[in-house]
Amino acid sequence: MCGIVGYTGTRQAYPVILKGLKRLEYRGYDSSGVALLKDGKLNVYKKKGKVADLEETMIGKVLDAHVGIGHTRWATHGEPSDRNAHPHSSASGKLAMIHNGIIENYALIKQELLNKGYTFTSDTDTEVLLNFIEDIQKNNNSTLEEALRIALKRVSGAYCILLIEQDNPDTIIAARKGSPLVIGIGKGEHFLASDASPIIEYTKEVVYVNDYELAIVKPDELILKNLGNEKITPYITKLDMELAAIEKGGYDHFMLKEIFEQPSTIFDCLRGRLDAKEGTIRMSGIDHNIDQLMNANRIMILACGTSWHAGLAAEYIIEELCRIPVEVEYASEFRYRNPIVNKGDVIIAISQSGETADTLVALEKAKENGAFIFGVVNAVGSSIARISNAGAYTHAGPEIGVASTKAFTGQLAVLMMMALSIAKHKGTVSHERYHSLLLELEEVPEKINAILKNASALKVIAEKYKGASDFLFLGRGYNFPIALEGALKLKEISYIHAEGYPAAEMKHGPIALVDENLPVVFIATKDAYHEKIVSNMQEIKARKGKIISIITEGDTTSTELSNDYFAIPPADELIAPILTVIPLQLLSYYVGTAKGVDVDKPRNLAKSVTVE
Repeated sequence: MCGIVGYTGTRQAYPVILKGLKRLEYRGYDSSGVALLKDGKLNVYKKKGKVADLEETMIGKVLDAHVGIGHTRWATHGEPSDRNAHPHSSASGKLAMIHNGIIENYALIKQELLNKGYTFTSDTDTEVLLNFIEDIQKNNNSTLEEALRIALKRVSGAYCILLIEQDNPDTIIAARKGSPLVIGIGKGEHFLASDASPIIEYTKEVVYVNDYELAIVKPDELILKNLGNEKITPYITKLDMELAAIEKGGYDHFMLKEIFEQPSTIFDCLRGRLDAKEGTIRMSGIDHNIDQLMNANRIMILACGTSWHAGLAAEYIIEELCRIPVEVEYASEFRYRNPIVNKGDVIIAISQSGETADTLVALEKAKENGAFIFGVVNAVGSSIARISNAGAYTHAGPEIGVASTKAFTGQLAVLMMMALSIAKHKGTVSHERYHSLLLELEEVPEKINAILKNASALKVIAEKYKGASDFLFLGRGYNFPIALEGALKLKEISYIHAEGYPAAEMKHGPIALVDENLPVVFIATKDAYHEKIVSNMQEIKARKGKIISIITEGDTTSTELSNDYFAIPPADELIAPILTVIPLQLLSYYVGTAKGVDVDKPRNLAKSVTVE
């Protein structure tokens, strides 16, 4: 979950690395640091806190160097502190290393090194691995590359490693397994990073490094090898990303920018795929595998966090339209039990980053059992995209805010198109219903625009309830997953305890929490469940709970029961979740900012969970 940056070339390394760390700070912001190498001298600087804290401490330091590595941390082993920050130096001081991931057998290796007389200045697994590499190098009189290759055959866990060596002044050695690494190709220079955001300013030509690959990177040379020391031809990809996509563009926060981008990101997701006038959906990942998909014995959806909520919404939609049984699994649980997965099953993996560690391991397990893997991801070239048999990109663009917004609605749009396409081929949806839903989906960007024009009303509601200690979010049917997502967003970026529930389950426990201090958010749009959810609202009102409702325009029944409400344009109940989540995103954002939380970087969270 940490962010890593490296540079070797003719530029000054420090400004490139510092700017890269700022762009990767959404991946971790407990501490940060840089290691700079010039003329056989290795300088390491690191600081607890955000990258701005590091930048302040660098004033007056020796920064002249053309090779360097940098790191912004999300703590795993050892509390956030100066001493646990990366880069770490080896016992001799000749090596410096940064690491994203977890070395699971580090304790065993550490004990071996302690028995040899090594001492450690941090609590991290990274320092253990670095000294293990140096110990191998010293005892075998080997090169750093050879020592790294030997060490990685001994360790278990996930890693993306960048190493620099005092005696090898223009070279960065990198390796990955389970944590992402992309290398940018410049003229007489190379850039290394956890994702493309630090690289896009300098080049659009990149190489995505695969698991169990090692890279030797010099200003004018890139060598890729496997752990067996066999050379691999780098595959160069062109980045489809613009610099403006990773900048705030005048907004106070990336999260707000990304919420307001949703009309365009949904449009981009639909563009070239959905044509309501012609009555067609064209998605190559589906079209080329339609037999496999529509004849699936069952569909299993694997995801974590917000993506799991998208999967839950997809369960309702796919079963309704396609008449295929669907199970939605937390990838983190799926990987540790003994699930029944057979040939003929289809696994849909949903992940914004395409690098979610638990989801990747779960997919490997399912693939071994003969399942067909379909990836729904946002990041081109990501690990899940590569492991999948087929898939579809959400085309939401880079999402920098830690709390997912536009990636979620993009996932819903892709999954809806997928369900409609399968249903049409299976004949489980009427022509009229199919065409109606295409028209509805095509209108979503315009309807989101209408919602966003009234965003200020949600700011007023947020101010009113920012002092609450708890929230309850309730929805039914297709909007139940949106209640879960609304509660998660509020927890993530305001630190207010919140729970999402199916509204009908309220009477089976949560209603005991209701008093005059509890805000209860109802997703109460006009659908088949409307009368039932109105009854639930009356039950809350009778117990003096504060009702905030998301309703359909023109619904006077719900407004009479609500203390506060926000109206959205009418939509079919299958499409409505893409709309109802928007006001919940805004409500969470405004509550978080009213409380003074840095909503782009909420405490303890990181954007891409690449470790367990």
